[in-house]
Amino acid sequence: MARARVLYHSRTLATAAIGTSAFALYPRQTAWAESPADDIPDRKPIYPTASPYVTRKLTTKPTASEPTIQLAPGETTQNSPPPGPTPTDRLASQIKVLRLHLYNGSLATENAFNDLLTYAFRQETRLADTIASLAPSPQTGEKLLPGAIYVLVATLAGSIVTRNRNILLRATVPLGVGIAAGWALIPVTMRNVGDLVWEYEKEVPVIADSHLAIRDAALQAWKATVRETKGVAEKVDSATDRGRQALEGWVEKGK
Repeated sequence: MARARVLYHSRTLATAAIGTSAFALYPRQTAWAESPADDIPDRKPIYPTASPYVTRKLTTKPTASEPTIQLAPGETTQNSPPPGPTPTDRLASQIKVLRLHLYNGSLATENAFNDLLTYAFRQETRLADTIASLAPSPQTGEKLLPGAIYVLVATLAGSIVTRNRNILLRATVPLGVGIAAGWALIPVTMRNVGDLVWEYEKEVPVIADSHLAIRDAALQAWKATVRETKGVAEKVDSATDRGRQALEGWVEKGK
């Protein structure tokens, strides 16, 4: 009997425990996938809900017949003054002006440098062409190198001869000897040099006229010297002939 009573009390306690657990686990309200909207608290929206068009009232109170004007963002009425430039716009305009000044300055400097290089190249080409034009052509058979050395030696010889003379002779005699040696040894080159000097002299009329006058005087003096030389030679020849004839006559008379 005692054992049956203990088992009965144990079974009763187990049944009570199972009932209590089932009551605690059994939900008192149905669980839905989405909770009702009433239980969600009010939260601020993530995106603005403002309308893209803003209604602006005019400065004057509109009458009942005048409708309210709706303006888009950035639009202004005809009566309102336009907005002035912002500091960013003014800074951008100043930077633009500065960049334009820098660009114009760099462009002017580059153009000036290019013009200078072009001028130097043209002058170099002109000088090379001028020097090449002074050389004699191969058809003339004239050699510039030995002839120029001989002309230089003749000029130095004239300077040595007149080293103890006055300043006028020391300045003119070597120059005259060098010019005479040049015309005698390298005539084609001297003619080319004379033509080049004449081209430069024509740019200054005074020097060109003086050159022509000096050349005419030198030609006249040369012609006069040639005539006198021929006259003296003829006189010497005639005197020699007369002396020879007289000598021959005396020899014949002596026979």
